[in-house]
Amino acid sequence: MTNTNLNTGTETSARANNRAFDELRNLKIEAGVLERADGSAYLEIGGNKVLAAVYGPRELFVRRLMQPNRAVLRCKYNMAPFSVDDRKRPGPDRRSVEISKITSEALTPAVFLEKFPRSTIDVYIEVLEAEGGTRCAGITAASVALADAGIPMRDMVVACAAGKSDGNVVLDLSEVEDKEGEADLPIALMPRTGEITLLQMDGHLTGDEFEKALDLAIGGCMKISEEQKKAIKNRYGD
Repeated sequence: MTNTNLNTGTETSARANNRAFDELRNLKIEAGVLERADGSAYLEIGGNKVLAAVYGPRELFVRRLMQPNRAVLRCKYNMAPFSVDDRKRPGPDRRSVEISKITSEALTPAVFLEKFPRSTIDVYIEVLEAEGGTRCAGITAASVALADAGIPMRDMVVACAAGKSDGNVVLDLSEVEDKEGEADLPIALMPRTGEITLLQMDGHLTGDEFEKALDLAIGGCMKISEEQKKAIKNRYGD
């Protein structure tokens, strides 16, 4: 089901908040929000509120994790107990362990880990309020926090999802669209080269729908990337 935005002429889906099918939720990114972290960022997108903090590079004392020729990028994703309507049980669960792992894998290609052998860079992501798409929000915030910490990177990784809801392929699914929709396709990429560092898919899409969703997600990443750059410029200037 679609209709047309009378102001822009853009074809819109019948989404709960009247967003166009290719429209992001309201977005805000701020760098350097925590004094005691080496780098930090705060991100809001829709109802998501996410904090990211970076510590390091610093010496890694766990010998079995140490890499002699590069640093180890460790990520910890956590949803606060008060982040959802029904209080979440504190502590790690299967989902947070999985997202911590894929966040590290999504960010690692962008970081010059070889400059810091035998050390660790620790990234902490805390979801304060959740409204669908927290893994993408966490990756995007973490990348800004890494830049704020002065960690040398090839590019700032940015993440965004597209998917299928109510029969339509749409960008940046809300919590309802994520839970009740037919498919979810989160990606992360480095905008400068277009290299995709994360691609997951939950649900079913036809080949044409997959291509459309991927194009939407890439377009969403490019828009969010501009906000990442603005956040760094606002903190440090041009």
